[in-house]
Amino acid sequence: MELRRYWKVFKRRWLIVLIPAVIVLAVGLVTYSPPVPIYNVGVRFLVAQPPAPASNTDEQRYYNWLTSEYIVNGLTDWVRGNEFATAVSAQLAAQNLAIPPAAIQVFPDNARSMLTLSMNHTSTPELAAMIEAVTTVLIEQNALPQLGGEKVEIMQLDQPHINQIPPSLRDQLDLPLRIVLALAVGVGLALLAEYLDPTVRERDELTLLGFEIMGEIPKK
Repeated sequence: MELRRYWKVFKRRWLIVLIPAVIVLAVGLVTYSPPVPIYNVGVRFLVAQPPAPASNTDEQRYYNWLTSEYIVNGLTDWVRGNEFATAVSAQLAAQNLAIPPAAIQVFPDNARSMLTLSMNHTSTPELAAMIEAVTTVLIEQNALPQLGGEKVEIMQLDQPHINQIPPSLRDQLDLPLRIVLALAVGVGLALLAEYLDPTVRERDELTLLGFEIMGEIPKK
């Protein structure tokens, strides 16, 4: 089928092409609700091993620094576990905030002796309380088995700063993509309607069928 014929088909059946897109657009506008805002907060911590006696030599300082990296790895695994979330939930309960451990999701990241914790939530007051509880538990309850139950020294490098996360690309393109798909469905329906329609509208169609045209009535 030539491009000109496609154009004639779509020009003749433009309503079929547009109906699915109009329906999708109308339903999308009626049922639209703005996405729930998501907020993020991140805090960095510097982790160090408690100083040992006679640790002023360069070699001892090197091993202390190297040990700090392993401690950060251990703290990262601890923060990811259910025990840490339970401790944070208990800390929040002491502040009359009932947040179950399953709702406390901390995303740790470690680089050498630095530990970065970030959290997402839909409420800024609750997020501020959660990151404060996380910081308290991390600093006060960090007795790792690798150190014989002794606490490590943790220094908070940042004050929590809450930022709103912009909507995802999927949320922004959801309705436009559905309209494009509806237009594609409309094009398919228009072509199907044209294929099933036995009406002959042009002399070229008769020629393709093998008929000889004896005359033609012009349009008024």
